Amino acid sequence: MAIIITDECINCGACEPECPNTAIYEGADDWRYADGTDLKGKLVLPNGKSVDANETQEPVSDEIYYIVADKCTECKGFHEEPQCAAVCPVDCCVPDDNHVESEEVLLGKQAFMHHK
Repeated sequence: MAIIITDECINCGACEPECPNTAIYEGADDWRYADGTDLKGKLVLPNGKSVDANETQEPVSDEIYYIVADKCTECKGFHEEPQCAAVCPVDCCVPDDNHVESEEVLLGKQAFMHHK
């Protein structure tokens, strides 16, 4: 399951540098699948979505930090717990019920993004 940042976010930025997948971005910032991963060019994600890893994507939020669900692995393969939630001073990094994934799927996504 991906993590989501709720609207209780105070925009402190503590979470962003902690993400091993570069899945967290400041509000209104564009993002790319290639950011912080080994992904390049046109490819098909493990979920079947066709993307261009180098193409700029629209921000998920214009007002608060946000997490790109396609890049979030809950830190599986890196850490015992999601690092964003561990450092968030207001506990606004919570599981996203709209993106429930098994540990196997999360580890597969992590391996895909980092070619392990």
